[in-house]
Amino acid sequence: MKDENREIPVCPVYKKCGGCTFQGISYEEQLKKKEKTVKKLLKGICPVDKAERNRNPYHYRNKVNGTFARLRDGSVISGIYEEGTHRVVPVESCLIEDEKADAIIRDVRGLLKSFKIKVYNEDSGYGLLRHVMVRTGFTSGQIMVVLVCASVVFPSKNNFVKALRKLHPEITTVVLNVNDRKTSMVLGERNLVLYGKGYIEDQLCGYTFRISPSSFYQVNPVQTEILYQKAIEMAQLTGKERVIDAYCGIGAIGIIASKHVKEVISVELNKDAVKDAITNSKINGIKNVRFYQGDAGKFMVNMAERKESVDVVFMDPPRAGSDEAFLSSIVRLKPKKVVYISCNPETLARDLKYMEKNGYKAVKAVPVDMFSWTGHVETVCLLSRNK
Repeated sequence: MKDENREIPVCPVYKKCGGCTFQGISYEEQLKKKEKTVKKLLKGICPVDKAERNRNPYHYRNKVNGTFARLRDGSVISGIYEEGTHRVVPVESCLIEDEKADAIIRDVRGLLKSFKIKVYNEDSGYGLLRHVMVRTGFTSGQIMVVLVCASVVFPSKNNFVKALRKLHPEITTVVLNVNDRKTSMVLGERNLVLYGKGYIEDQLCGYTFRISPSSFYQVNPVQTEILYQKAIEMAQLTGKERVIDAYCGIGAIGIIASKHVKEVISVELNKDAVKDAITNSKINGIKNVRFYQGDAGKFMVNMAERKESVDVVFMDPPRAGSDEAFLSSIVRLKPKKVVYISCNPETLARDLKYMEKNGYKAVKAVPVDMFSWTGHVETVCLLSRNK
């Protein structure tokens, strides 16, 4: 009997790549599976709403990394690392990556031979080009190309940029990123602007955000708007609240929430992200958001010790979830509500259990599909302090 929910996998490398674990499953079935996963993990903790579907499940990734390798016959391939290894799987085009970004990476690869540029070999440490990262402004259409190299010396760099822009005049900036360390991190710390401004801008929920090579910016902006709007809607803001945006990154949630509240206090550990956040608040003419560089947990403990109060905490931790030190700092500060944006329902369930033991009740959760064809799911959850 034929399974209506099965589809023939359309990506030729999905088994080797390991990124799209839901290849071969219809989109409707993927959505059901994600909703089911969140409901199972949050059973007995809080009700879970219907999952928000991805408005466009294909080519949604606005950030694409191409890794380069040289084969024994001397030919150069570009693609991504095979799951759990550092072997490069050749990828010409990807169903979830921006199509223009894939084309740019292919054309960079095509230019290497005529410019006599060697690709980097991780084992020997020989060669120049390690990765190419392309970031696209979904609304603005601006495109940044980051050439990640093992050295600051890039032969004929101006001519290389000219040749690349001849193929892709839509590129608005080109940056040389120097990563001379033996590391699995894609980007190094030094950026040299070869063309344009060295950043792009994009719009999210009607606000403009500046995106530098290392800025954290959600890879699916269409779904991010839905995610952030859900988070703000859940908080039921009246315009009188004092709010903390913890793990604020480039300041997106705080800036978007700013018109609904009295004051936003945004805290972020990464100093480059804080610089971007301050710039973003200026670009948008926001006057009621203040940014602090530091550990959000310690920041909230200090506030509690000074007997300061806040009404709502927005938190958007990494996949590992939050730690007990951070969660206990929320408990000490005693906000009326916490809006938890999670990219891992397992760590969300764990953290909600901790909060439940410490005076907070999870009211409801909404799964949002940001990463179609993969097993990942974002979830927004509202917690309310027990009276």
